Amino acid sequence: MAQRNLEGVKIAILATDGFEQAELTEPRKALLEAGADTDIIAPKSGRIRGWKLKDWGDEIGVDATLDEADPKDYDALVLPGGVMNPDHLRMNPQAVAFVKAFVDADKPVGAICHGPWTLVEAGAARGHRMTSWPSLRTDLRNAGADWVDEEVVVDGNLVTSRKPDDIPAFNREIIELFSHSRPESRGSAAQRRGATDATSAGRSG
Repeated sequence: MAQRNLEGVKIAILATDGFEQAELTEPRKALLEAGADTDIIAPKSGRIRGWKLKDWGDEIGVDATLDEADPKDYDALVLPGGVMNPDHLRMNPQAVAFVKAFVDADKPVGAICHGPWTLVEAGAARGHRMTSWPSLRTDLRNAGADWVDEEVVVDGNLVTSRKPDDIPAFNREIIELFSHSRPESRGSAAQRRGATDATSAGRSG
């Protein structure tokens, strides 16, 4: 039985038509088994269609569109790969802004295969050690990342992997990272910072 260490954690999975099927469905299954709530966020309502290695795959229902979804309602973000999926998303200003909101708020993000393309567009690659599908190597290096060829790389609040074969390692690391993003944990930290600020203000007053 999977350890349910993501109880109370709400995760956005951003995708559109052409997502690599296994890179969405398998991480989502692992997150659900760990107790998380997940929403599929897409530019359009209804259903989006996956890509299964060399041909179209299954459709999956969209929980909220980019017009409806608020990054503030989520604790973490997953970016599946596929070629078409992130290529379309990185050309969508709403999608890029959605990703950037997680990065700016220091919320954890997991991206696999071609998924880091959207992180590049959001200006979130610079200074990070990352991996990806090999064809993104130059893109990531040009964006200021330290690209490495490893099955999974964890750097701060960012988890990246290369391909479907890496999904077990990717799932393991996003669950570990996302387990530190519970709302109550963030609230406690904010309360502690507030108390510290208040104490400092009292000393200087």
